[in-house]
Amino acid sequence: MSALLERYRDLLAGPAEAFPVTLGEGATPLIHARRLGEELGLDNLYLKFEGTNPTGSFKDRGMVLAVNRALASGARAVICASTGNTSASAAAYAAAAGIDCFVVLPVGKVARGKLAQAVAAGARLISIDGNFDEALESVRRIGDEETAAVVNSINPDRIAGQQTGAWEIVDELGRAPDALALPVGNAGNITAYWRGFTRYAEAGRTTTKPRMLGFQAAGAAPIVNGAPVAQPETVATAIRIGSPASWEGATAARDESRGVIEAVSDEEILDAQRRIAQTEGVFCEPASAAGVAGVRRLAADGRLHRSETVVCVLTGHGLKDPDIVSPEEGEIRTVGADLASIRRGMGI
Repeated sequence: MSALLERYRDLLAGPAEAFPVTLGEGATPLIHARRLGEELGLDNLYLKFEGTNPTGSFKDRGMVLAVNRALASGARAVICASTGNTSASAAAYAAAAGIDCFVVLPVGKVARGKLAQAVAAGARLISIDGNFDEALESVRRIGDEETAAVVNSINPDRIAGQQTGAWEIVDELGRAPDALALPVGNAGNITAYWRGFTRYAEAGRTTTKPRMLGFQAAGAAPIVNGAPVAQPETVATAIRIGSPASWEGATAARDESRGVIEAVSDEEILDAQRRIAQTEGVFCEPASAAGVAGVRRLAADGRLHRSETVVCVLTGHGLKDPDIVSPEEGEIRTVGADLASIRRGMGI
């Protein structure tokens, strides 16, 4: 029984609905990032680290609900298009449910760490000579044929489950933050978080809602540019998407919250990833760092005040895409095996 879904049963499901499939998702840490906050000029900066979910990303929150409901409906298989995290999550939950999982992915565009998870869980992978958006269109059509249940964020159960991240933040802080920042790829997460804060406000569990701050990679910024990107490119593979499925939900979240959706460069993303690890000890994947990169810019521009409570959602673990981090020349010192050589290598 999913403890996460049971905790929020009154907001997610009917009293008789059962959630037998679970991997122990949710309850991820909300870390007060004091050192990083001081560097950015923010006294109340928090990191919601979704990398501690069972498959290492926020996708598990929505996937547990989607797969439970697919199973209850009699589905014998699930299918998704993926740049990585969705495939890892879908494969794991399908395995736990005892049903097949099919993954359609763009050739050469998925981080090896994520691909390994899907393979290990027994998913059947179909690689296409195309991008994510083309993969998703094919998956939509297969879903319409009812061959398999689609578990991408076009499935409303995915968005519904991902609201739980917003609810956990309010429960831990005792109120909604002043601003919530997160990366934007297919745009399901910013849509889900805003709906979650709105739902909690309607239920009387918070009196305020945050400004939603979404950040796309500059090479994959269709919402920022106002038009789809035919060939999106960025080191942040999880948000390498040119035509987001939840575009309207993302812009609604931005506009209704009086927030922003802006673009950050790959250089800003990678620098933020390093600073998060080196100041707070949290290793997140590149896409996760886009929110922090954006918050750094807003704070420097005076668009965030030092006293505001800001939460950055780190959507996935750094081990999802370890190849992006490699030691630079000079960072590894080769010395003799004797103690004196090791001391010299330490510089002491």
